[in-house]
Amino acid sequence: MNRVFSLAWRLFKHEARRGELTIILAAIILSVAAVLSLSLFSERLQGALTERSASFLAADRQLQARQPLNPDWLSAAQSQSLQTAQQVQTRSMVFGPQEMSLTDLRAVNSAYPLKGDITVADKPFGTEEKVSQVPEPGEAWIDSRLFQLLSVSVGDEIEIGQASFKVTRVLSEIPDAGFSLFSTDPIVLIRIADLEKANITGPGSRVSYKAYFSGEEAQLENYYDWLRPQLNDEIHRWQSVQDDESPIGRSVARAGQYFLLASLLAIVLAAVSIAVAAQRYSQRHYDPVAIMKTLGASKSMIRKVYVLQVMFIALLGIAIGIAAGVLIQQLVVSALADKVEVSLAVWHWRPVLIAVFTGVICAVLFSMYPLLRLFSVPPLRVLRRDMDSSLSSRTFQFAISGSAVFLLMWAYSQNIKISAILFVSGIVLVAALICVTFGLIRLGRWLGSSKMGAWQLAWARIRRRAMDNSVQLISFSITIMLLLVVLVMRNDMIKQWQAQLPEGTPNYFMINITEDERPDLESHFAENNVNIDRFYPVVRGRFIAVNERRVNTEVTKEDVEPDEQEESQDGLGREANLTWGNQLQKENSIVAGTWHGNTESQSGDTYEVSVESEVADRLEIEMGDTLTFDIGSQIVKAKVTSLRQVNWQTMQPNFFFVLSPEAMTTFTPTYITSFYLPTERKPELTRLLQPFASVTLFDVDARINQLRGIVEQVSLAVEFILILVLVAGSLVLIAQVQASMDERQQELAILRTLGAKGRLIRSSVIYEFVIIGVVAGFMAALANEFSLYLLQTQLFSMTPSFHFSYWLIAPVTGAVVVGLLGAVGCWRLLTLNTSDLLRKIM
Repeated sequence: MNRVFSLAWRLFKHEARRGELTIILAAIILSVAAVLSLSLFSERLQGALTERSASFLAADRQLQARQPLNPDWLSAAQSQSLQTAQQVQTRSMVFGPQEMSLTDLRAVNSAYPLKGDITVADKPFGTEEKVSQVPEPGEAWIDSRLFQLLSVSVGDEIEIGQASFKVTRVLSEIPDAGFSLFSTDPIVLIRIADLEKANITGPGSRVSYKAYFSGEEAQLENYYDWLRPQLNDEIHRWQSVQDDESPIGRSVARAGQYFLLASLLAIVLAAVSIAVAAQRYSQRHYDPVAIMKTLGASKSMIRKVYVLQVMFIALLGIAIGIAAGVLIQQLVVSALADKVEVSLAVWHWRPVLIAVFTGVICAVLFSMYPLLRLFSVPPLRVLRRDMDSSLSSRTFQFAISGSAVFLLMWAYSQNIKISAILFVSGIVLVAALICVTFGLIRLGRWLGSSKMGAWQLAWARIRRRAMDNSVQLISFSITIMLLLVVLVMRNDMIKQWQAQLPEGTPNYFMINITEDERPDLESHFAENNVNIDRFYPVVRGRFIAVNERRVNTEVTKEDVEPDEQEESQDGLGREANLTWGNQLQKENSIVAGTWHGNTESQSGDTYEVSVESEVADRLEIEMGDTLTFDIGSQIVKAKVTSLRQVNWQTMQPNFFFVLSPEAMTTFTPTYITSFYLPTERKPELTRLLQPFASVTLFDVDARINQLRGIVEQVSLAVEFILILVLVAGSLVLIAQVQASMDERQQELAILRTLGAKGRLIRSSVIYEFVIIGVVAGFMAALANEFSLYLLQTQLFSMTPSFHFSYWLIAPVTGAVVVGLLGAVGCWRLLTLNTSDLLRKIM
C-alpha cells in the first residue's frame, strides 16, 4: 500500500507541475467556493432580511386570537426561554374636549415590541425618533391625525371609555401597524393594564388578542409543536415571517429563489468543466496505463493509483475552495457593509457541509466514467496507438452524470420540486440540442465538400470531428443558456422591483374625501405645489351571490348555520370596497374577457364588473357569471366581463371588483387618492390638511423606504451572484477548448506537412470556433426563452416576456467569446513550425 501511495503521490506532483490537473483543480475550487460563498452569503443576507422583516410582526412569531389567550401558553413559552409580549387591539371612540373620533386602540405590556421600534415625534408630523419604552399607566400616545381630529395638543386629556388619559407623545409608527387603505383608523397606544379601567372590552365588542414570541428557531418550532394541538383554526392564527404576503415578504422570497437558482447553475457549470477536464486527463494517460500494464502492474494497483490522485486533487480543491469561499463572501460583505445588512458575526455550518459534499460529488462522480475508460485500456496499446479503451458505452456516463447533477440540486435546494423542474427542463433541452447538432453536421458535410478554403476547411473539421463537436456544441450552448438565464432573470427582477417603487412613488394616501371636498382639496394642494394622483370612488358593499346562489358572507364558519355551509359557496367573509370607472388601473392587465371601458355602455338591471383573477379562482367565479352586491340595502347585479391580474406589490390602491360607472350612479361615494411629498417637506402636512378635518391621511413613507432599501440590498446581492456564475461559465468554455488540443495538434501537423499555409490554418481554426459560437449562441437564446418561461411562471410568479434582443446578442457574443477562446487556446500551436509540431506528437 505504501508503494501505491508513493507512486500516486509522485505522479500527482508530476502532473501538477505540468498543469494537467489545473482545470480539474480550478473547477473543484470554483464549485466549492461558489457553493460556500453563495450559501453563506445568502444565509447571512436572508437572516438579516428575515430579522428586518420580523419587525413587521414585532416578533419572530405572532399568535392572534378572537378571545383572551390562555395564560399557561405564555408561561410555557417563557419556561422554554422564549421572550413574550402581549397586545389587545380593538376599535374605540376617543373623545377630546370638543371633538371625537373612531380609533384603532392598541393596549400593550412593557415587553412590546420584541422586534422593531416604536417611533414617536415631538409634534404632529414632526421629526421622528425611536424609543424603547411604551406609555406609562394613565398615558396615551396618539397618531398625528388625531391631534387635528380631536383639536388637542401634547399634555391635554382625552377620554377612552370610562377612563381619562394624558397625551404625552405623538405616535408616528409601531412595528405591526399593518397597511390597509380602507380600514385605517388613527392609532392610540396605551398600557394593557389600563384596559380594565376603560371598560371597553365587554360583551359585543370586537377585540383581537395577540401574543408575541421571539427566540432561537429551534425553540420556536418546539414550542409550536407543543402549542399546535391546543389551537382552534377558527379562533387562532399562528404567523411567522415566512407567512408574510406583503410586498417586502414577496421580494425577500423571490430573492431567495434567485439565489437558489443561480447557485444551482454555478454548481452545474463547475461540474461540467470537471467532466470535460477529467475526460481529457484520462485520454492523456492511456499510454502510461498501457505501459504500466505491460510492466506487470495489476488493474487493482492502477485503479488505486488513479483513485488516490482523484482524492488528492479533491482534498486540495476542497481545502482551497473553502478558504476562497470564506474569503470571497467576507470581502463582498465588507464591501457592501454600508448598503447590505449582513452580520459578519453570524456563522452557519450548513453551507460548509454542502460545499464539502459538492466538492466530493463533483470530483468523484464526474470523474468516474473517464477513469473507468482509463482502467480498461488494453496493454496492446503500447504497440498499437490506435487502440482505445474497451469501455465505449456512454449510457453509463450519462446516468452517473445525471444522477450527480440531480443529487447536487436536491442536496443544495432541499426542494424536490425546484430540482425536478430544472433537471427535467435540462434533459429536454439537451435532447433538442442533440437533434440540432446532427443537422449542423449534415450542413458541414455539404459545405466542406467544395473547393478548399478557410471556411470549407472549418466546416470539414466540424464534420470530421462530429461526435466531439456535438458534445462541445451542446456544452457551449448550455453554458451560454445558463448564463443568459441568470443574467436575464437578474435584469427582469430588478426592473420589476424598481418599476414598483420608482422615484416619486406616492408616499401618502388620503381617504374619506367627499364629492364636495374634491375641488377645494385639488386646488389647495396645487397652490402648495403638491401633485395629487388619480381619485378613486369607493363605496362599501357586500358580495352576496353568484348566479342567484347565495355565498357565505359571515366572517367565520362558526356563525353560519350547517345547512347554509353546505348550500352556499365561499364568499369574501367581509364587506368589500367597490370602485368603478372606465379607465384600467395602473399595474392591472386583462387576462380574460374585455375591459368594460372598451365596450359600449349598458343600461338595464345588469351591468358589467371586472374581477381580480386570484379572487375569481378562490371564489369559483367564471366569465359570464352574474354577481350580486348588497350596497346600503340596495341590490346591484353585474355580469363578469373581464378578469384582471393585479400586481399587489405596488403601493397603489387596488380592488377586487371594478364595476362599470352606470351601475353606481345612485350611490354617493367617498374618494381615495395619493400624493408624493419629499421627506424634507413633511412638516407641511399639518398645514396642508388643516382645512379638511374629515379627510384621513395615511403615511406609508416609512414602509416605502423600508421596501426600497430591501430591494436595493437584494439587487446588490444579485450582482455578486451573477459574477460568480459568469466565472463558472468561463471555466467551462476554457475546459472545452483545452479538451480538443491534442487532436488539433495532430491535425495541424498533417496540414503543415501537406503544405497548408499558416494563414489558411489560423483562419480555419478561428472560423470553426466562430461557427460553433454562433450556433451555440442562437440555440442558447431559444432555450433561454423556454427556460425563462418555466421559471418565471412556475417559480418566481412573474409575468413572462420575450427577450428578442438576446436572439441577436447571444449569437454575436457566442461567436466573439468562443472564437477568441479558441484562437487564444490554439495560438501556441498555430505559431509552431512543422518540425516542432511533429516532435510534439511523436
